Amino acid sequence: MSFDTLGLRPELLRAVADEGYARPTPIQIQAIPVILQGGDVMAGAQTGTGKTAGFALPILERLMAQPLVEGKRPVRALVLTPTRELAVQVGESMRVYGKHLPLRSTVVYGGVNINPQIEELRRGVDVIVATPGRLLDHAEQKHVDLSKVQVLVLDEADRMLDMGFIPDVRRIIRLLPKQRQNLLFSATLSVEIRMLAHDFLRQPVMIQVAPQFSAAEPIRQAVYMVDRSRKRELLVNLIKAGNWRQVLVFVNMKVDCSSLAKQLERAGVLSGAIHGDRTQEKRTKALEGFKQGRIPVLVATDIASRGLDIDQLPHVVNFELPQSPEDYIHRIGRTGRAGNPGEAISLVSPAEEVLLGNIQRLIGQEIPRLIATGFETDPRISHRAIPTRARIRIAGPTGEESAEVATHWSRPGGEPEQNPGST
Repeated sequence: MSFDTLGLRPELLRAVADEGYARPTPIQIQAIPVILQGGDVMAGAQTGTGKTAGFALPILERLMAQPLVEGKRPVRALVLTPTRELAVQVGESMRVYGKHLPLRSTVVYGGVNINPQIEELRRGVDVIVATPGRLLDHAEQKHVDLSKVQVLVLDEADRMLDMGFIPDVRRIIRLLPKQRQNLLFSATLSVEIRMLAHDFLRQPVMIQVAPQFSAAEPIRQAVYMVDRSRKRELLVNLIKAGNWRQVLVFVNMKVDCSSLAKQLERAGVLSGAIHGDRTQEKRTKALEGFKQGRIPVLVATDIASRGLDIDQLPHVVNFELPQSPEDYIHRIGRTGRAGNPGEAISLVSPAEEVLLGNIQRLIGQEIPRLIATGFETDPRISHRAIPTRARIRIAGPTGEESAEVATHWSRPGGEPEQNPGST
């Protein structure tokens, strides 16, 4: 199937072609026709499936199907996102896909000067992409009128729920007209999300493009068992021996984020950091440096990483396993996008074995384990499954370095299995 079969106007098809997209993804194939028909949608789609285009393209099409208002334009479409980074990303997608159309959009979020946003809103825009808190600030100060909104999108609704934004979302919904189209996109469709959907969606069409909690197919996953005290050293060796040019590293705490970035810098690995305590200017600078290849390593927390959309990101590293196994899905979904190959490596200490087990139960598979020579954990600690030939010889304490990689893996009980992901 091609985009020109989905009912989009030539200007949108031209913008899609400009971006090099030849065929729509499954979420786009299912969501675009439903949204064009005006129906509510509840979609379960993990990161990297093309969900932003799945709602941006039909929204722009629907707005163009109506006469443009002379003078100041009313806000007709509203997209709510949980983080500033995601708001910027969605706003950029709206701009890119609508570049051949006479529509105006803007992005509003906290942590930056509010005055430029006020000026944009006063001129009038067709689409607003916003974080809930800053949008409420604008609404309370009468900078924006939401009474003409025709389409509401809740993007990454599960993360909004986790971050406690639902009360703000409900306050915003009370400012909208009752007759409108509602679109909810979430990586997971938990009981809580379904209850939220029940409150404001009307007979929604359910779309689930991939099994819940499954990892994207192109992602090669692996685990290195390593003592916590040696994780930083192993990470440096992996980056240098593998000549990794772009790697996103996840930690759990903000304080560890900046600390690890500094430690990597001292070890000769140029790094940046993004977390909630950094100013928006510093976060944007670090992210742009990473996207443009000037900074090969970006260390991030889960919240700060939401909305990171980096084409063909080759490597994701879990320096620490997340407490929530669902967050593992979100993290590794930053790589392996749009069918591109990706590698997700987790550095797991013996104390994290329980977290690893929770993740494996959630995704329904056992993640292959590798051993880096010189970085083995205490041999007295028993592991359920290790590769039979999984010694990647890298520049460890002995200075040894080579390209030997495991070719077979052991399932529990010792049955050999062909390694699905070594190169």
